[in-house]
Amino acid sequence: MTSTPIDPAQRRPLATPTGSPHARIVSVGSYRPERVVTNDEICEQIDSSDQWIRERSGIISRRFAAKDETVTDMAEHAAKIAIERAGLTPADIDAVLVATVTHPYQTPSSASLLAHRLGSAPAAALDISAACAGFCYGLSLASDMVRGGSARNVLLVGVEKLSDFTDPTDRSSAFIFGDGAGAVVVGPSQTPAMGPTIWGSDGSHWDAIINKTSWIEYRDDDKAEWPALKMAGQSVFRWAVWQMAPVAQKALDAAGITAAELDAFIPHQANMRIVDAMAKQLEMPEHVPIARDIAETGNTSAASIPLAIDRMLADGEAPHGGLALLIGFGAGLTYASQVVVLP
Repeated sequence: MTSTPIDPAQRRPLATPTGSPHARIVSVGSYRPERVVTNDEICEQIDSSDQWIRERSGIISRRFAAKDETVTDMAEHAAKIAIERAGLTPADIDAVLVATVTHPYQTPSSASLLAHRLGSAPAAALDISAACAGFCYGLSLASDMVRGGSARNVLLVGVEKLSDFTDPTDRSSAFIFGDGAGAVVVGPSQTPAMGPTIWGSDGSHWDAIINKTSWIEYRDDDKAEWPALKMAGQSVFRWAVWQMAPVAQKALDAAGITAAELDAFIPHQANMRIVDAMAKQLEMPEHVPIARDIAETGNTSAASIPLAIDRMLADGEAPHGGLALLIGFGAGLTYASQVVVLP
């Protein structure tokens, strides 16, 4: 039996997607591992001091996950808090995004396992590999999903277990990184609550921050081949300071506001000196609180912004419903920035 092809001019149009007019961050949750690692402990394996680390990075301590604690374990803790605060159940989640570069499997994703553990299956699930910009990338994707109609409630988690990928004997990087997870639920909104995302990449500096295999002694194990993070610190510092402030300014312009109208500036917690330099270049008014979660958390890559959001809200540094400028930047080199209404 044969059929006659339909004339394209007579074909019915596809149904129009029925999404929300706008999207917003509905809630936030975080998880910080129990183990606090001081600079003095880090200095047991490198030739440095607590004072030098504080002056160079602003870091006083960081958290390390337990040896048997996984990226997905930490993500689950933060996700459950965010879902509960949103007044939802795991079954209400339509899509799960996990921003991470430390899930030890290229496939399957941490997101698919997280969706299963939470009871959110058959939610769509994928990991985002954009390093320290991963959370802001995820916000843009989640917003598009909600507004496009492919999801109503999106769970976005930024999570890293960088202690598994840090050479404890590398004086240039051993003191920088920490572990943790931050989660948000992105849902529908009748009013604008997430500004346009300004994002991009610069692959010409692809090797400035890289996870490459080297021989190191990993914790209590014998010497073994283990992937260790390597970073061209000075190059990354200059790039972040001089090129990311203009990106953040573009995000302010795209949102139609000025820095004076902000209630918080929450950049990726890469280094305290980078944070301060960016704030200076943006001419951030004194009344705008600036996230400095790095002091007790270290650089947690994709987890740093949601961790800082949750802390600032909990400590009363930033108001619920206030405007915050976010910017993530790191390996790739990748970057993304947007203005959001805080949950």
